[in-house]
Amino acid sequence: MRSIEIYDTTLRDGTQGEEISLSVEDKLRIAEKLDDFGVHYIEGGWPGSNPRDVDFFKKAFKLKLGQAKITAFGSTHNAKYKAADDPNLLALLESEAPVFAIFGKTWDFHVTEALKISRDANIEIIYNSVSFLKKYAEKVFFDAEHFFDGYKGNPEFAIKCLLAAEQAGADCIILCDTNGGTMPAGIVSIIEQVKAKISSPFGIHAHNDSECGVANSVVAVEAGATQVQGTINGYGERCGNANLVSIIPNLQLKMGYRCVTDEQLQGLRDLSRVVSELANLRHYKRQPFVGDSAFAHKGGIHVSAILRRPETYEHIRPELVGNSQRVLISDLAGRSNILRKAEEFNIQLDSKSPKLQAIIENLKELEHQGFQFEGAEASFELLLKKALGLHRRFFDLIGFRVIIEKRHENEESLSEATIMVSVSDHVEHTAATGAGPVNALDNALRKALEKFYPELAAVSLQDYKVRVLTAGSGTSSKVRVLIESGDGHAEWSTVGVSENIIEASWQALVDSIEYKLLKEKG
Repeated sequence: MRSIEIYDTTLRDGTQGEEISLSVEDKLRIAEKLDDFGVHYIEGGWPGSNPRDVDFFKKAFKLKLGQAKITAFGSTHNAKYKAADDPNLLALLESEAPVFAIFGKTWDFHVTEALKISRDANIEIIYNSVSFLKKYAEKVFFDAEHFFDGYKGNPEFAIKCLLAAEQAGADCIILCDTNGGTMPAGIVSIIEQVKAKISSPFGIHAHNDSECGVANSVVAVEAGATQVQGTINGYGERCGNANLVSIIPNLQLKMGYRCVTDEQLQGLRDLSRVVSELANLRHYKRQPFVGDSAFAHKGGIHVSAILRRPETYEHIRPELVGNSQRVLISDLAGRSNILRKAEEFNIQLDSKSPKLQAIIENLKELEHQGFQFEGAEASFELLLKKALGLHRRFFDLIGFRVIIEKRHENEESLSEATIMVSVSDHVEHTAATGAGPVNALDNALRKALEKFYPELAAVSLQDYKVRVLTAGSGTSSKVRVLIESGDGHAEWSTVGVSENIIEASWQALVDSIEYKLLKEKG
């Protein structure tokens, strides 16, 4: 089993992606997670480019990393300086990183048009930069920037650049598809030609502009690459870098290469989610291997099959990458879907019970009305319990009123909700204000109930989504409200549907409260 080095550049290349900004503390936390996962090299940043990266390297060496080597990134020296006097190379030394990675031009178009130097001068710069850094580092990697485009344009010059790095002692030469435009067959063809000219270990650094970042990385390994560079979740400039979250399980589970231990691989989903959280980006639901939908099944035939043999509709066992199988509930659901969800909720439901078909029919009718339960499992659990006589009411609504008042053009509107509910034989009548009518109603409801059910004080509304269902009906359109609630220990989602957004919100709010109370009181 051939081992592949994983080189992560989320902290440098990943932060060049739009909407991504990581603080030094964020980068340190991600570095620890990457090390726990088993990454071999963590590219911390470019110490010569900004104070944040300088600060990161000062603090990174206080981390107790078990395996990963912190790597400092930079470029070959400027033509105006000798290698020993170049500020960029000196900044790399000041970082005290054990490993350096520097990029250099290998496309003659960039040499003559961007650097405006001769081809021979560029080759000399590569040699001098690598040989200078080799005196101070455990390892030096040379990133052959724009290599595949450069090889297509002038293969002789591109190879001379690689040979200069090799002769200077580069420990690994990284072939970069910087513009992300090369197809997998082109990657393999060029690598086969490169292997005939250089003897150094080589790696792959692919971008995703043609949606081939993962494929190009995988075929490069098949062709002999020993190091793969990429980012977690594929973050990076333009369309992103090659996504290590897909590359690693493909290499290890599908192709027999060794990237991390099997136990570490089970932390892949957690790593992916932590990085997206620290990047302040929503985790991509449909991301292969680790997304919420990666092993989610909706069609009744599919669910029936996976309950017998999961491999009928799953390409791997989700537990191998820390994910889990999910069964969704919708109007496509069959008996198997309902029985599986009942089992998840610890609800006893006989497959031969006449109530099962009634539940299916009710579900399909509700979905026809606009309800959607695949994103509101708490509401579906309540639906099941009501159908099976396992539900209990904790309060009854007598009535509510919501007032929205705007007194002046330049002032914010005011929202106030008044509510009357009965709990057993007691009637509670109260009011509350809020940041909008739904928030006011939520505040009033919980204010009325907390004296009877103090555990509701821990419940908070964490997310609120509205979707218009009947396009073209204007302000009379039916809407679906999805509410996510939490109590610090668990989170749950509920749904409501109506032509009136307040009524739809009320349905979802009541489900949220009842779900919490049923969990607490049974």
